[in-house]
Order: sequence, then structure tokens, then C-alpha cells
Amino acid sequence: MAAPALAQAQVATGSRRGGPSARRRDRLTGWLLVAPALAYFLIFLLYPALSALYYSFTDWNLRSDAAWVGLANYADLLFDDVKFPHFWKSVGVTLQYTLIAVPLTMVSALAQALLLNAIRRGANLFRLLLFLPVVTAEAAVGAIWRWLYDPQYGLINAVLGLFGIPGQNWLNTPELVIPALAFIAAWQCGISMIIYLAGLKGIPGAITEAAVIDGAGPWQRFWRVTFPMLRPTTFYLLVTGVIAALQVFGLVYVIFSGNGRSVTGGPEQSGLTYVLHLYLFAFRYDAMGAACAMSFILLVFIMIVTALQFRFVKQEAA
Repeated sequence: MAAPALAQAQVATGSRRGGPSARRRDRLTGWLLVAPALAYFLIFLLYPALSALYYSFTDWNLRSDAAWVGLANYADLLFDDVKFPHFWKSVGVTLQYTLIAVPLTMVSALAQALLLNAIRRGANLFRLLLFLPVVTAEAAVGAIWRWLYDPQYGLINAVLGLFGIPGQNWLNTPELVIPALAFIAAWQCGISMIIYLAGLKGIPGAITEAAVIDGAGPWQRFWRVTFPMLRPTTFYLLVTGVIAALQVFGLVYVIFSGNGRSVTGGPEQSGLTYVLHLYLFAFRYDAMGAACAMSFILLVFIMIVTALQFRFVKQEAA
């Protein structure tokens, strides 16, 4: 008889503590806690996105009233090479940059993470030095790399000259612009490096020790043990890296707008990335409606690419 009485007393006490007023107070507290984040989402994310979606169906130049044109912006961007002659050029440049920059960045990040994971002394110092390019302002990064790539006084050509390799005009040769930009992206791989390093720290030491006992060499341990266990990390960095590469803008803008030059993406528009082209439409060509349409075309493309990546991984796992 004592147990049922105790249970009834606990139920009665819980009901008194969790009455209607207490529940209302808890709900109010919860709403107050999420209110700043909710306000930020509604004001600075959702409202601008919905506004951009509306303006993508209009002819608008930021100064006059928007005129509704329906799907004309989308149709012109995709099919009118006369009105928008460099749209598909920017798409091709961005895809080429993504195909080069993403693998190069991931290989660089993994190599740095492996080296840091093997270091026993001074690891924190090296980690800081390798992460510095990420937190450095893009304006400074662009200015430094413009000097490094300078055909006459740049450090890269000077180093190549020590080995008898002729220097190159990196930022003024159409075939070299995208590789040059991709190399900068690989240099700024600090975030990917830290994520890879965290993945390496999460691999149990017993597995590696078992591989050593079985006679596996360094390459076999990496290819058969380490890299397979880093597959979730690699997939995450692949997805986020592709998304970031498709939206590259700041560094390209800084590099190709230096010394008072007009921003056109380098020689023959070889560095005219998609978002740089979008920026030019919005603030140089007075075509904000077309720029908004370009942003949603990019959104749909990123969603498709990400969905294909997830589908491929699921099929491979099956």
C-alpha cells in the first residue's frame, strides 16, 4: 500500500509544480531566449531572401520603381547571349575553379593535418601559423598575392628562377588565372585542416596499433585505416567546399580590382566567377532584378549539386 500512495503523492506534487501558470512561464521564457535569434532570422535572412525572390521577377535598378517582368530575367540569363553575353562564361569559370580548388584544398588540408598530428612539440604554434590565412582580411590577402604573382618582382617567379624555371605572368595569362586562384584557396585551408585534425584525433589508437602489429607500413595504414575512417569528415568538407567554391567572390574581386583597374575578372574574363558577375550586374550595370535572378539560379544549382553528392554517398554505402 505504501508504493501506490508514494506514486500518487509524486503525481500530485508534479501537477502542482507544472500547472498552467508554470507552463505559460516556461513557454514565455523559451520565447524570450530564442527571440534574438528569431528576430535576426526574420529581419536579416528571411525578409531579404523573399524580397530578392520578388525582385528577381522585376526590372529594377535600385533607383526607380520595380517593373514586373515575370520570368523574363531567368529566360534572358539562360538563353539570351546578346543581352547577357558573359553569363555562361561565368558559369564555366566557376565550375573550372571548383573542380581545381576543392580537391587541391582538401589535399592540402589533409596533408597539414597529418603533419600536425605527428608533431609532438610546438603543435599549437604550427596550428596557429597555419590558421592565420583564414582570419587575415581578404583585402590584405589579395594585396599580398598580387605581389607574389607579380611577373617582375613577385616572390613566386623569383623562386622558380632559382631552379631555372621561367617566370609566368600569372594573373594576366588566361590559362593560368584559375590555377593561380585555386592555389590561393589551397593556402587558405585552415578551417578544413582543423576539421581533419579533429577527425584524426578521433581515430582510436588501438586500431592503428593493430595495423602496425599486422605489419602494415605507413602508406598502408593511411590508405587502409586512416583515410576510410575519415570518410565522414571528407564528405562534409567536400560538400561545404563545393558550396564555398561556387560562391567565391571576395578574393577574386580584390585581386582583379587592384591598382584602380576595372573589375572584369582578368584577361578575357578568365577570372569572371559567377558571384563576381552577379555583383557587376547589381552595382555596375544597374540590373538588380537580373542579379537577384542569378542568385536564385545559383541557389537551385547548389541544391542540386548537394543532393547529388548525398545520393552518390548513399549508393556507395549501400
